[in-house]
Amino acid sequence: MRLAVMIALLLATSAAPAAAQLRAPLAGRGDAWPVKTREYVDRWLHGFALLVYDSSRVPLFRRGYRDAVTVEKNRRNILTDLDANAEGLRARLVAQPSLANAQFAVLAFESDAELDEGLAAFLAANGDPRRARSRETAQMVAYLATYFPTADDRDWARTFANALKSESAKFHHAWWLEEQRRRAGTLAAVDSLWQRGLRRALDRFLGVTKQDGGSLILSLAVEGEGRAALFGLRQNVVVVPFPDSAAAAAEALYVAAHELVGAVIGPVIEDNITPAQKRAGEASRLSAVAAVRGGLMLLQKAAPAMAEGYAWFYLRVARGTASEGPTETVVAALERAFPLPEAMVETLRRHIELSFGGI
Repeated sequence: MRLAVMIALLLATSAAPAAAQLRAPLAGRGDAWPVKTREYVDRWLHGFALLVYDSSRVPLFRRGYRDAVTVEKNRRNILTDLDANAEGLRARLVAQPSLANAQFAVLAFESDAELDEGLAAFLAANGDPRRARSRETAQMVAYLATYFPTADDRDWARTFANALKSESAKFHHAWWLEEQRRRAGTLAAVDSLWQRGLRRALDRFLGVTKQDGGSLILSLAVEGEGRAALFGLRQNVVVVPFPDSAAAAAEALYVAAHELVGAVIGPVIEDNITPAQKRAGEASRLSAVAAVRGGLMLLQKAAPAMAEGYAWFYLRVARGTASEGPTETVVAALERAFPLPEAMVETLRRHIELSFGGI
């Protein structure tokens, strides 16, 4: 496992949240940006989707996902350890909200077996890299300790990991395979739209922002708020929704744009926020809004025909409206629903233009 680079990056940028810093290589070097599905990634996110309380404008997980899964489990008369331990796991998430960042931890691992190995080593060492048996194991322990730093956090991780094994054995594995078969045509449609269309249109942007390659992972649990682990060059990971049908395949690409533009969001926020706003947590709120607006600008630049569909998608996900006035366009409605200071809008637009070699 290639976690050494990630640990070095953590030490070099210790002021940033772990989820934003630590990036890992799920992608091979053969294909620039293959579209994939990964059961262990989906299972990990599935677990968080069933536990996290979320009031975000663009929700962290697909709206209605928890209810739909509960209905399906009830239909099959299934109760897992994740269900039995849900109340206690949720209580700890409420008491320690930073634990929710651990949903990103799975993106550091290249297989289900590697994830199991990493978690087992981390728990056996009680989160202390000095107690690991090898340098590589110490790196895995150090990485996971950024997400689970305390004894209570490690207890939570142990309960969560064991509950996911029960969830997989009794429900998730069989259900996930059923959904993969049902959506096989959708996977092919997403791959075609991405490889023959948007990825090529974004080629210059991806190169300038050091996102030349990586993996686009389709997930049943996420929707408008994807997940990105932007490690640089060809080692990036972007998790996007697995649409319900081939007709909705573009939804995965809308979220890809939303996540990929994140590479230029940081400098934009830094240039347009005061120290007092940082202390008040305003940077996080503005980053979320800037990602929605930035994804729109990115498509307006690279693939204008997709911009209106993107606006409709994010208005729906955020439960916004395009009915402010009879002449308001859907793009204008999105801009109204996700307002940014004009100076920040101009800075964001300039950064995107520069990333395409413009201005």
